[in-house]
Amino acid sequence: MSIYADHVLPRIINVACGARSMQPLRRRVCEGLSGEVLEIGFGSGLNVAHYPKSVTAVAAVEPADVGWQLAAKRVASSPVRIERSGLDGQSLPFHDGCFDAALSTWTLCTIPDLGAALRELRRVLKPGGSFHFLEHGLAPDARVQRMQRTMEPVQKLLFGGCHVTRPIVGLIDRNGFTVTAAESFYLTPGPRWPGAMTIGVAVAR
Repeated sequence: MSIYADHVLPRIINVACGARSMQPLRRRVCEGLSGEVLEIGFGSGLNVAHYPKSVTAVAAVEPADVGWQLAAKRVASSPVRIERSGLDGQSLPFHDGCFDAALSTWTLCTIPDLGAALRELRRVLKPGGSFHFLEHGLAPDARVQRMQRTMEPVQKLLFGGCHVTRPIVGLIDRNGFTVTAAESFYLTPGPRWPGAMTIGVAVAR
């Protein structure tokens, strides 16, 4: 890893993804979480303030040490017990069926082998456990898709391997989940190619 990836990028993500305009989306994706929750791509803990009271504990999977350091105050002030519990979403250090729910926000775009990560996520969820996700990915419009394919190499270079052309709902559905609710939209203001979002819930099969 480089100095940029290890020390600079986590701080950029903390600022960009911590924007006030993102908070209603974070609050919305956390609605309905309960029990013991696995959050992959915990980052700097920007979802912590939005965990509902029904959440009893959170296992945080986060590879970036700087991200975890930036999360320290949020973790310390949370009424929910939060522990850093893993580094790699593709290989989770947990027993089968030990979580009630899982959460991912702007994380599935950067995992190299997303299929492997989703299957791991399914493995550690209880049958019928819910997976709440808020992600950007392949746009519904062909014109925007063309721009995404053009810009993706730059996006991956600058933002830690971030893909903007992944069909998020289809990938979740093909890897052990049934998507029960999903809404696609564009973030505004801003260009559409990085702002094609999907928020939803899937259930472990």
